[in-house]
Amino acid sequence: MTIMRRPWVARLVARSMQAGMALAAGRATRRAHARLPEYPRRIESLTVPTAHGPVRVTVYRPEPGPRTPAVHVNLHGGGFVLGWTDMDDPLCRVLASEAGAVVLNVDYAVAPRHPFPAPPHQVYEVVRWVAAHGGDHGWDGDRLTVGGQSAGGALAAAAARLDLESGAPLVTLQVLHYPSLDLTVRTEDKPSPIDRPMLRPWMGEVFSTCYVPNPEAGRDRLASPAASDDTADLTGIAPAVVVVAEHDILRAEGVRYAERLERVGALVALHEVRGRDHGYDVSHDDAARETYRMIAGYVARATGPAA
Repeated sequence: MTIMRRPWVARLVARSMQAGMALAAGRATRRAHARLPEYPRRIESLTVPTAHGPVRVTVYRPEPGPRTPAVHVNLHGGGFVLGWTDMDDPLCRVLASEAGAVVLNVDYAVAPRHPFPAPPHQVYEVVRWVAAHGGDHGWDGDRLTVGGQSAGGALAAAAARLDLESGAPLVTLQVLHYPSLDLTVRTEDKPSPIDRPMLRPWMGEVFSTCYVPNPEAGRDRLASPAASDDTADLTGIAPAVVVVAEHDILRAEGVRYAERLERVGALVALHEVRGRDHGYDVSHDDAARETYRMIAGYVARATGPAA
């Protein structure tokens, strides 16, 4: 066991990372808001009640139109530890504008204060609330998609799994953008074709140890749906768009899960972003714009026009 796998060390490092992010949040948020300026910000805030505490949600509105818009639930990345929702501000603006959907950017609970399994269950409570309260807030809860980046992609996959298990599915499409889908494999055992990939082994150890302090829980289907342990029949799960980055250490598990979904007819598309690493869209505007528009197209097609 390396020192980063000791829970008290991982928690200390994670809290230091959270404190550093808080100090840099103002400047980073201003930068995120300034990116892709052709897409306007029409936002408001609301709070969603859940069993794991109230959740702050930023609502992005599309240009007003004659029909009630569909709704997309977005889950940011950050290794299950960092809670900076404004990282996804450009993505949410593009989806609202290009897909014509209301986009809800969810400030879900993060570790180490809220370890697994609280976040996936909280996220699915938000999904259920969004589906039930569309009439109160101006979106069509019957035309609902969910997606996320990195850890957020893992939570989107978990929400889709809980949705399948509910027996009354609500989700029309899941979008998994360079998702983390297998915590049973150590970060140092996940290869990349480049020498210094963005996700370093110590980071993976901190994130996974804080999120899943009990290693056995990492085998749970909500934490590691791409692991070999999970052999459940996923027939009927929400169709998925899976986006991976060529140089990302998480690429293999994303592809593996996409192939699993394809076997049950639930894969809409698997896209590989060539020459890019994990989190590429945070710093590369052209690549981000291209991927976000592509995702928006899938969201629009999955939800279709309002009745």
